[in-house]
Amino acid sequence: MLIKVKAKPRSKEEYVKRLGEDFYEVAVKEAPEKGRANARIVELLSIYFGVKKDRIKLVAGETSKSKLFQILGEKDQP
Repeated sequence: MLIKVKAKPRSKEEYVKRLGEDFYEVAVKEAPEKGRANARIVELLSIYFGVKKDRIKLVAGETSKSKLFQILGEKDQP
């Protein structure tokens, strides 16, 4: 499954919010430096979808707030 993510780095709180069928907003406390924010987004998505972190791949948007992730073998969405 492919999902679009609007990243919100340097947030006061962390969350995953579903905005549409395949569109999510993910807020993380980490700064967008050296891939730390992207790594934390992957961690939060793995918890949200109930899959291991290695099943989530960043397809596009490594340095952008708009990202595209592929989730392999996802369970039912919350």
